This record gives sequence, C-alpha cells and structure tokens, in this order.
Amino acid sequence: MSPQLLNRHAVFHISKHRKYVSNPSHVLEVEDVQVRDDLSMDVQPVGIVESQTKQFRGKIISLVKVVWDRRTCDSTLELGGVMRESYPYLLSSKSNF
Repeated sequence: MSPQLLNRHAVFHISKHRKYVSNPSHVLEVEDVQVRDDLSMDVQPVGIVESQTKQFRGKIISLVKVVWDRRTCDSTLELGGVMRESYPYLLSSKSNF
C-alpha cells in the first residue's frame, strides 16, 4: 500500500449505504470442486486460443496459449509438445500446433 493511503480507513458513511435489491443475475453457480489432501486440484484446459514459436538459444520452441477458465479467461503459455501429449483432443483440429 502506498504511504499516502496508510492513514485512510475503508469505512463508508451510513448515508452512502443503500438497501439491496434482489436480482436473479447476482446468483452464482456453485461448482463441485474436488480438493486433494495437499490442497491442490485437477484443472482441465478449456481450449487453445493462439500459438507462437520462439527461438531460445538456437532452438525453436512452440508455445500455445491455453485457457483454463472460461469465466475468468485465466490463461497461460505452455509448451506445444507437452500440451499435444497431455491433451491431444485440444490440438487435433489444429494442424499447425
């Protein structure tokens, strides 16, 4: 936190509060999440949105951008070869990966 904000409090005056109006769109869907004993969970990729090749130390490496959560658009760059072995169904329609 910046030094300028240290003396601020996260407090709202009562005049700023409003009565909550119920709205069905505010209801969130509950997902069944299986958590392991080591507090990790298995997440399956949703899809691949792009691919690129990079050159590192004379080697050409294929990278793919993998979307892990459609709602939040969480994505990471992964090695194309690893994704091809682990999730071949994601790459079957993409011949250039």
